[in-house]
Amino acid sequence: MIKRLLVSLLLLILANNSFAQNTYAITGIVRDKKDGLPGASIYLSGYKIATVADNDGRFKLGNLKPGSYDLLVQLVGYLPFSKSVIISDQSVQVDLVLKENIAQLDEVVIRADPNRQKYINQFKEFFIGKTPNALQCKILNPQVLNVDFDVTNSTLTVSTTEFLVVENKALGYRLKYMLDHFEYNSRTHIIYYSGHPFFEELKATAAKKKKYIAAREVAYYGSSQHFFKSLYQNKAQDEGYIITKMIKIPNPNRYPEHVINENLRKIKTLPEKTGIRKTAGKIDTALLSFWTKQRDMPKTIDKFSRAELLTDTLVHYYNQNLKWLDYTDALCVQYTKEKESLAYSKSGFWVFRPLDVPENEISVINLLQAPVRFYENGGIYDSRSLLFEGYWAYEKVADMVPMDYIPLPKANAKSLVAN
Repeated sequence: MIKRLLVSLLLLILANNSFAQNTYAITGIVRDKKDGLPGASIYLSGYKIATVADNDGRFKLGNLKPGSYDLLVQLVGYLPFSKSVIISDQSVQVDLVLKENIAQLDEVVIRADPNRQKYINQFKEFFIGKTPNALQCKILNPQVLNVDFDVTNSTLTVSTTEFLVVENKALGYRLKYMLDHFEYNSRTHIIYYSGHPFFEELKATAAKKKKYIAAREVAYYGSSQHFFKSLYQNKAQDEGYIITKMIKIPNPNRYPEHVINENLRKIKTLPEKTGIRKTAGKIDTALLSFWTKQRDMPKTIDKFSRAELLTDTLVHYYNQNLKWLDYTDALCVQYTKEKESLAYSKSGFWVFRPLDVPENEISVINLLQAPVRFYENGGIYDSRSLLFEGYWAYEKVADMVPMDYIPLPKANAKSLVAN
């Protein structure tokens, strides 16, 4: 059963709405080793904000609030480029140097891989997802994907030197995604991917646009982005979240480690050869199988805690742009305004719940590196600090909205979704 997804998308390392009222700009030049490059496209990762370099390669992105941004640059004939920029209390100027994308055709050996389509299908499942929205997504340029499967480590890795283009007809976006890394381990069932998405609006009629907006509202509410934004504003409870703990306790069905090791040692140690024929002793395969299974069982199991945590004791002030939290065990987050769907219940991402707990969407947040800092818009500064289980592991690229997404007023949203 797929249990966990490390949601380490670099889209989460993005700009936030700060307490400051001033806005600033990112300016600069896109060039190669010699000259400015006109016509280069510059995007803000995770947003719908973009511009094009002028005839001298110069550009400007204005009206930006303090925060951390990722700039993405695309130009035909050059490798995609990204650069992190932090705005604090003044505008920033950057120099973006692109490298040529030179294909060494005389050194390329074209070799058909009979498993390539299988690996691409796995990538689609673990990157785009298997939600209802994912069924309406399509990768428009799968030929740019480089796939590799390491049999020894049971690990699938996928990379690309070009923007991956994903069309999402459920939410009405076309994503240009600079994939930094994708990895899926079929033994541990842990998925990790990171990258930079840029959102473009799909052309649509008024009726279609209305459907897109309704679907975006559903995708946004209950998401990790919505949760951390609510947490920052100290409105998590008002927004429908219940925060408790998922505590690890010793597995009562597993023998102590020293007992397992001692029994395995005894079984694998053959008795001395005796008698005239000196026949070797035989290993008891049934006992060996039993104690091997004991060794492979998880040492701990999850215990659902019912003690609700208060956000004012969980969240702390870091600076005017960031807050942080630190905790032991794992956070269990229930979103009470949406119930788990049938598709989710069949996905293998579900987490343990007591029978008397309502079928709210439940996600578990494991803290890998403390503390975790986050912005007012719900973006996570420390991208690899969290490991998600449950509903947030189930939802992937197909259910993303831009980091500057502004939901409709509650009354309008209910009316739109109902229709």
